[in-house]
Amino acid sequence: MTAVDDRVSAIYESLDVPEGFKAELIRGEIVMTAGPDMVHNVIVAAIQHQVPYAHWRALTTQDLSIPGEPSEPQPDLVVFERGAVRESGRLLPSGAVTLVVEVVSKTSGDRDYRTKRGMYAAGRIPAYLLVDPTEGVCVLFTEPVEENAKGLPDYRSERTSGFGEPVAVDVLGITLDTTDFQALD
Repeated sequence: MTAVDDRVSAIYESLDVPEGFKAELIRGEIVMTAGPDMVHNVIVAAIQHQVPYAHWRALTTQDLSIPGEPSEPQPDLVVFERGAVRESGRLLPSGAVTLVVEVVSKTSGDRDYRTKRGMYAAGRIPAYLLVDPTEGVCVLFTEPVEENAKGLPDYRSERTSGFGEPVAVDVLGITLDTTDFQALD
């Protein structure tokens, strides 16, 4: 990290985020967004309840540490194997994470589809599930690679399903039921 990155990180760590807002450090920038829509929260809860608790931790509001990235994203849902890491501290290392979930809002599309996709691939997170209630689709990215054709970290595999269709999440050994997912107005 550079001195500027260190200063931004220090500000981010001491930031007093107003209630109802969320702050993330994304590639050296502090990004603050308003609280999510209820459609968003229902989708996150539906996924969280389908992750087998006996084997996995499925957490909301958990910041990630990604080596080589001046970022500390806070995915909508983070899934990692029980016992994979010491379960304390603010930052969860991306190497321990099996799945991240982002639910697209009206303002987060570019960040979720492009920026975070590259960040999560750089962090070698095996699966990234993007749920887009504006389009009514789930996109599952798997098989992170160091470089795509443009020389950037990315995922080799991309599978899109419409709301109401099952989504096989092989890395967790589950198939998500998406029948309760609703589109945004």
